[in-house]
Amino acid sequence: MNELVENEMAYLSEAYNDIIAFAVEYGFQVIGAILILIIGVLIANWISRVLTRFLDSKDIDTTFSRFIANVVRVIVLFCFAIIALGKFGVSITPFVAAIGAIGLGAGLAVQGLLSNYAAGLSIILTRPFKIGDTIVVYGCTGQIVDIKLASTLLETEDKELITIPNRHAVGEVLQNTFEHKMVETTLHISAKDDPRQAIQLIKTCLEEVEDIASEPMAQVGIEAFNEGTLCIGVRCWVPTKRYYQEKFRINLAIYSALKEQGITLAAPQQTVTLANDKH
Repeated sequence: MNELVENEMAYLSEAYNDIIAFAVEYGFQVIGAILILIIGVLIANWISRVLTRFLDSKDIDTTFSRFIANVVRVIVLFCFAIIALGKFGVSITPFVAAIGAIGLGAGLAVQGLLSNYAAGLSIILTRPFKIGDTIVVYGCTGQIVDIKLASTLLETEDKELITIPNRHAVGEVLQNTFEHKMVETTLHISAKDDPRQAIQLIKTCLEEVEDIASEPMAQVGIEAFNEGTLCIGVRCWVPTKRYYQEKFRINLAIYSALKEQGITLAAPQQTVTLANDKH
């Protein structure tokens, strides 16, 4: 019995000595690693706040400034984490290689999403359009209500929301009419009527419509000559949010003004000659 107790005491004594030896050998390294991580968190947060304030003072887009600040914060934390691992004698070369392989695989898996984010950064930096502009891109037309890093949100006059991935907003032909959209109308009047009178009537009519943009100015003129009729072209710009409402209003106003002055709208004419059948 005494021999068993002595063996247990010897085992406990050996374990205690091992713990003391480990604490003496690695204790300061553990404490140093923890202190390095704490300092890293404090420095990363401080750099992120300073960078955010700096970008805001330069009127940089809020989304872009927050994104850059967070990326810098993560990079600083990663650097301090590597330093902390080095305190334990851990070789970071395999670790960095593994992270690179994981990053490559993740990049290939989400390359579409990453391209959208890259395009979003390009939009924020170059500003080809801004919230409130009207754009035509990738076959879609609408007024911009929000610009995110991954997508741009358009709203039509019918309150439909269209989400455009940013890689299409950057990589496609983009038409920006800002806050307005062009109303284009073609009228046919008789060749017997005075086109100068009709053009002046239409210009006067357009001047009385308050919502028509002054820049660029409305354009009215002879667009083409058809058999028996004159083709009068009308181009003006109205707020995108009321495009169809203003277009219908303008068309009715033009029709009423021409009718009041005795100028009638004529249908295009076409002369057809039939060949004699000699059989």
